[in-house]
Amino acid sequence: MTRHHPCLTVPTTEPADQTAAEPTVEPARSESSPDLEQIAAQEAQRQAEQGRLVERTRQRYDQVQALRADGVGIKAIGRQLGLARETVRRFARADSVEDLLATARVGSRPSILDPFTAHLDQRWSEGCTSATQLFAEVKALGYSGTYATLRGYLRPFRTATGPAPTPVRPPKVRTITGWILRRFTDLDPDEQNNLGDIRRRCPHLDAVVGHVAAFGDMLTGRHGHRLDAWIAAVEADDLPELHSYANGLKRDYDAVRNGLTLAHSSGAVEGQVNRIKMLKRQMFGRANLDLLRKRILHPT
Repeated sequence: MTRHHPCLTVPTTEPADQTAAEPTVEPARSESSPDLEQIAAQEAQRQAEQGRLVERTRQRYDQVQALRADGVGIKAIGRQLGLARETVRRFARADSVEDLLATARVGSRPSILDPFTAHLDQRWSEGCTSATQLFAEVKALGYSGTYATLRGYLRPFRTATGPAPTPVRPPKVRTITGWILRRFTDLDPDEQNNLGDIRRRCPHLDAVVGHVAAFGDMLTGRHGHRLDAWIAAVEADDLPELHSYANGLKRDYDAVRNGLTLAHSSGAVEGQVNRIKMLKRQMFGRANLDLLRKRILHPT
């Protein structure tokens, strides 16, 4: 249960009602829903305006314009500022720094994430807002960039759409294990529904529930003749934990089959062993073996 518990946090893609209207893969976007492409473009523009390149462009423009106003020539400005002649000429001819910034924006270098932005926009619109999951998806599609780059691309989406809704946490491992180990008929309706949902979400846990129920029926009904078939069914599934349990049964096969078949029980013997251990602990270091023998043989 612990190994497959993360399966229960993944949203199911099954429609709740098969008779309802056909589900759409990509929900229709309402008029008030944010345009993710526009948000990404606005964020890229904001970063460009606040970036180091923009700041350096503004400083160089002011320096070139100031020197030109003092009558300094293009070649002399280039030597003084360490710029190429064509760069100085471009700064000198610009009517405003915004002309230079617009050129820088249009000619900016493409991002390594560009081929995957359409996929990210679609998945975000579908409700997948986990950066970790989206990073794994684009990595499978060939993305070779870093997680930080992808997270930076998604950041303005979170600001525009608000925080993602807190997912409903699945029941704890101990709770689900308790449901599995009880008879299905002994569960209340809510527990039955929750267990049914768990079985639909994870085929491995669905198999576990079936094997545990079959073993419980075999144990309480003394159907030892079913043991071989039960072990074969367990070994056919991808359940390493139950494989280990089945191997332990096979190591003591005769005793296990007898225990699942015969009416005899070692419970009385185990009870006497526990009683003797309790008596030894009560009188440890206080009396000799004679008193221990009498206490053990005493009927009460």
